[in-house]
Amino acid sequence: MIIAIHQPQYMPWIGYFHKMFCSDLFVLLDDVQFKKNEWQHRNRIWNPNGIQWLSVPNCYKFPQKINQVEISNLENWQKKHLHAIENSYKKAIYFSDYIAELQAFYGQTWPTLNLANIDSVKLMARLLGIKTPIEISSEYSFAGTGTTRLVNICKHFGAAGYLAGAGGHDYMDMNLFESAEIKVTFQEFTCPVYPQFYAKTTQDFIPNLSVLDLLLNCGSKSLEILKG
Repeated sequence: MIIAIHQPQYMPWIGYFHKMFCSDLFVLLDDVQFKKNEWQHRNRIWNPNGIQWLSVPNCYKFPQKINQVEISNLENWQKKHLHAIENSYKKAIYFSDYIAELQAFYGQTWPTLNLANIDSVKLMARLLGIKTPIEISSEYSFAGTGTTRLVNICKHFGAAGYLAGAGGHDYMDMNLFESAEIKVTFQEFTCPVYPQFYAKTTQDFIPNLSVLDLLLNCGSKSLEILKG
């Protein structure tokens, strides 16, 4: 079994789901420190004027973990995000296929960021047709930090292989995986060029947006495009 482990992100980019598709089990690592300037509370879509960020307002206090970060629900950010998506993609070919699902998603409230992110990941995976099982790390008690923790997660689920991100070379201790007899492979992914509503030519294509952009532009063909 090949396992992949990743922090839960908000409406993640395409490569996130490519990694999920290529694994037999996907673990959402929601009990590690929140990183303010990364993708755990935000992502990007393409609106008529260019790139637009969708950011979940939160009450982060260092050094909280992702599952400890409270969402600031003083403002109706869900309504704002849904309106931004509608405004950006209402003329996209497959918008009508998914708008009811998105309305249901944004009709919810969540107390903490990890729960909103987990639901967004599960929703996007389901709409893409990815059937890889998902586990949540905070539901267990995995010991260690860094690579030690990754190895312990792999051992717990009986994984013979670990699928790491392309940048895993920079932070993982490969000796620990080798000692545990777990084979590490690194994701190889380049964002495919697919039809985008606002792109008149392939030169106009904007890569690495939220997977929402792929789904609303390509519908049921999205998974095949993602697989490459």
